[in-house]
Amino acid sequence: MKLLFATNNSNKVKEVQALMPPEIKILSLKDIDCFEDIPETQNTIEGNAIQKAEYIKTHFGYDCFADDTGLEVEALNGAPGVYSARYAGEQKDANDNMNKLLKALQHKTNKNAQFKTVIALNINNKTQTFTGICQGSITTSKQGDKGFGYDPIFKPNNFNFTFAEMDLSTKNSIGHRGKAITKLVEFLKFYELKN
Repeated sequence: MKLLFATNNSNKVKEVQALMPPEIKILSLKDIDCFEDIPETQNTIEGNAIQKAEYIKTHFGYDCFADDTGLEVEALNGAPGVYSARYAGEQKDANDNMNKLLKALQHKTNKNAQFKTVIALNINNKTQTFTGICQGSITTSKQGDKGFGYDPIFKPNNFNFTFAEMDLSTKNSIGHRGKAITKLVEFLKFYELKN
């Protein structure tokens, strides 16, 4: 079974393919020569994931899934949330985003945060969503060079190091995207059996 993942982020493709059973092959937008910016104009993480999956289905005809992830910081009333990728501006630069967040939290004692991923699967013109949440806290400085996005400043609960200091299999086993993908995989296995 081939399934399109509506992303051009090769890090995400790697993370997801590592969690998929071998019979499910993941294609990225690059594989179908789609290099356009897919609209993300909804005001919720779930809304953006659904919008992206529907866009690919409508314009390219592929069964696919899309994800949207946000970092929700308690002391900032859930910000950056749905605006996580462009928190510091349209250039979508991870370092700019992290610097802005660290500055915003400089004088706050509450560093609690959670990563939330919603995956929207559009298959046979039906949409299903799967949510994964990982709770943790924001560090006071960047640590580690693995991962991407906010990984160097997010420390999951019960760990003394950030996502950016973890190997991929550990991150996948406890992380927000891993949890959402696990639910997606369970659904796809059941779907395969039925069809």
